[in-house]
Amino acid sequence: MAERRIIIGISGASGFQYGYKALQLLRQLPDIEVHLVVSKGAETTRALETPYSREEVCALADVVHSAQNLAATISSGSFKTAGMLVAPCSMRSLAAIAHGFSDNLLTRAADVVLKDRRRLVLMVRETPLNLAHLDNMRRVTEMGGIIFPPVPALYQQPESVDQILTHSVGRALDMFDIHIPGLPRWSGGDRAE
Repeated sequence: MAERRIIIGISGASGFQYGYKALQLLRQLPDIEVHLVVSKGAETTRALETPYSREEVCALADVVHSAQNLAATISSGSFKTAGMLVAPCSMRSLAAIAHGFSDNLLTRAADVVLKDRRRLVLMVRETPLNLAHLDNMRRVTEMGGIIFPPVPALYQQPESVDQILTHSVGRALDMFDIHIPGLPRWSGGDRAE
């Protein structure tokens, strides 16, 4: 039986691969129960950007919730979780979370995580950013959420897109004290003077 639960939300921003990578990494950790919610926009992005079928994605989670099911377990604070990672997080989902619009299960689950003072990490995906985006990020941060744009760590000298995805998502999962075996870590470096 899993010791901890985490919610993975995948919203409609470009970068469905971030959510998929989170599911892959968490699948190797049997002590974590993964609850998945995929927005309508994310379903479109999955079909446009990836070769993954809906069934293939859902098979990586322990429990899959419909984005329309506002009565799901993850919509209640009495259902204990370690928190929620939204990867990627669209500006639409960010805005809904920042303003408490629980209009689908993804935004409702994020609202529950915030109100119960659990960890919410949003891998926001947009560039450039306008003032509304920045203000919504500020609002979520003030509520206790963590804004975690998937910015590549090039000091690891990645050789593939998969390595970039793995490192970005692994670092986001660090925010939940989830250790991903084999994740490259900074070990210091000699500075030439």
